[in-house]
Amino acid sequence: MENSKKKAAIGFIFITLLIDITGWGIVIPVVPKLIEELIHSDVSEAAKYGGWLGFAYAFTQFICSPVVGNLSDKYGRRPIILISLFGFAVDYIFLALAPTIGWLFLGRVIAGLTGASFTTASAYIADISTDEDRAKNFGLIGAAFGLGFIIGPVIGGLLGHYGARVPFYAAAGLCMLNFLYGYFILPESLDKEKRRAFEWKRANPIGSFKFLGKHPEISGLIVALILIYIA
Repeated sequence: MENSKKKAAIGFIFITLLIDITGWGIVIPVVPKLIEELIHSDVSEAAKYGGWLGFAYAFTQFICSPVVGNLSDKYGRRPIILISLFGFAVDYIFLALAPTIGWLFLGRVIAGLTGASFTTASAYIADISTDEDRAKNFGLIGAAFGLGFIIGPVIGGLLGHYGARVPFYAAAGLCMLNFLYGYFILPESLDKEKRRAFEWKRANPIGSFKFLGKHPEISGLIVALILIYIA
């Protein structure tokens, strides 16, 4: 990839993750209020549903991420990233229009099915990075997460004054703008000669843990990341 295109691609990946996390952060302040409206109950009951919504998203992503990763190995990173962005937009629209709590669960499942922007973006960075700039490029991922979680809740809190559903429309709009930007700007990072066929054994989420048996040196890192996400 040419140096100018490489810089543009890295910039897009940073913006993609920043908008993703900002969109996620935007809805955080208003999710409990929306759940309360839909179930006609108090905060404690809404918190229970919020936990189950988080579980629905995380479990679906756990099952589907290896499948999506394999698809990106076969078809390239670009289409998977674009599908992921579109899926998040659909998720937020479902949440914004939800007449019942079931719609919220459906939206979260859709997001889990397509929500591979982080893993695919990481693979994209790995594809275009050299040994010299790999650490710097991956550092941008962490920067995008941190900045998104700072900006998102602030915007969500401000928009929440206009209604519990307004932040979801804003998040959906951000995702669609990101999708359109990527459609016209983002080049493919995985050359066709480097692609490999889809294999179900590599798409098995449980089978993925066999990787730890071959590389025990990263087990501590995996445990640390799990604890961070739990916290």
